[in-house]
Amino acid sequence: MQVNIRGKNLTVSDQINDYADKKMGRLERYLPNIIDAQLELRLEKQKGKDQPIAQLTIRNTRGVVLRVEDKKQADFFAAIDVVVDKMYKQISRYKGKSKKRKGNERWIETQQAWDHVDDMPDDMLAPIDDYDNEPHRISRRKAVALTPMSESEAIDQMELLGHSFFLFYNGEEDTMNVLYKREDGNYGVLTPQID
Repeated sequence: MQVNIRGKNLTVSDQINDYADKKMGRLERYLPNIIDAQLELRLEKQKGKDQPIAQLTIRNTRGVVLRVEDKKQADFFAAIDVVVDKMYKQISRYKGKSKKRKGNERWIETQQAWDHVDDMPDDMLAPIDDYDNEPHRISRRKAVALTPMSESEAIDQMELLGHSFFLFYNGEEDTMNVLYKREDGNYGVLTPQID
């Protein structure tokens, strides 16, 4: 697993870098085939003072992306602890969803991978806090790597990311789709058509 730690509006000290490496190094024991882990540390002005923010994103070879963020801690060490704990919870949720998908080839491959990783310790399964609401503005642009997946896999991925929509390549229909959560709690899928 490759670990990337970068700072935004700050220079990451060697002490913080070593601490984050040590904390994130254990993630691979609980989620198989992690390609990379990216930890972004940044300072944002909130109510006239600098607020440390940590965001952790991991990707595995199956194209799964798990992301967590913390904006409530007083320092970066505490923020790193919180995002790593939240990531353990995300991994646990992902494991549960993957094990439910029996009867297909992807489930068999995933199950074989789970057989080689440790179970999550109970003390790492703390509940995830609700994410803070952001103001209505474009605050980030990202390029996304698309992996062919089914609609049910897209729903799982969207829930794991905690988003209200998800862009995915539907491998079953060979189309780009947007999955979104409806107000009634169900899901909708947008399939583009050119007139």
